Amino acid sequence: MFQKNKKGMTIIEMLIAIAIFTIGIQGFTMLFMKSWKSNAYIFEMGQASSAVSEGLNKMVKYIRMARQGDDGNYAIKSADDNELVIFSDYDKDGIGERLHFKFENGQMTMGITKPTGSYPKTYPDGDQETVIIADKIVNDSETPVFYYFNKDYPGDQANNPVATPADVSNIRLAKIFLKINIDPGKGPENIEMQSFVEFRNLNDYN
Repeated sequence: MFQKNKKGMTIIEMLIAIAIFTIGIQGFTMLFMKSWKSNAYIFEMGQASSAVSEGLNKMVKYIRMARQGDDGNYAIKSADDNELVIFSDYDKDGIGERLHFKFENGQMTMGITKPTGSYPKTYPDGDQETVIIADKIVNDSETPVFYYFNKDYPGDQANNPVATPADVSNIRLAKIFLKINIDPGKGPENIEMQSFVEFRNLNDYN
């Protein structure tokens, strides 16, 4: 009766097998980590864009309600590329606050100032309170946050958007354009959001 020789793995074969197994585990780990980081980034970008969308909707609402200031000033005080100052009863308390929207250092902020005195009322210099409307904004110098349009838009494309700083008496419509990214240069392309808002109380002005 013949017996077959049973050979185990040689040391070299075992080392090769361990090396292949180790490389496979490393590759799987790297793939998993890359996938996890990518999914985490996408999730965080989604959260950031959702928060910015909420802030953008608030801006649109406040700007739409722009009205004459309680000191008699025109509804729009100043309008520039990354800064807009209006009067609006944003908290619906019957008082027209001065709202100062400003993009700076990756944040869209809103300064709030209430008028003082009885008659005539006046607005103190500077912002009494500042709140963050949107964060993770990455607009650059070539991409303003605000664009302004006169009463002839959209028929007159040549003169719209108007030059900034804008003549506030000519503004009837504004566009807000925001680019969002939680980590510029490392993740996917920026998320872009924009919204047009009409100054309702200025519709009948000429």
